[in-house]
Amino acid sequence: MMTSFAFIFGLVPLVIATGAGAATQRAVGTAVFGGMLAASCLGIFVIPGLYVLFQTLRERLKELPERLAARKRTKVS
Repeated sequence: MMTSFAFIFGLVPLVIATGAGAATQRAVGTAVFGGMLAASCLGIFVIPGLYVLFQTLRERLKELPERLAARKRTKVS
């Protein structure tokens, strides 16, 4: 995370560039800044949430045969 933030903050001079070639520097800096910021947020918030979701689904699917067997036993009795 620290390297991501260092990279993002290192792009600030490109985003606020003035002078000769500023338009090109701003365009490249803004695109890279936004992409890196989005990738960092994705890594911090979305990926752990997806991990929890898939782990929960995995546990429920693992318990499914036991639930079905229990349901059959209660219907037979």
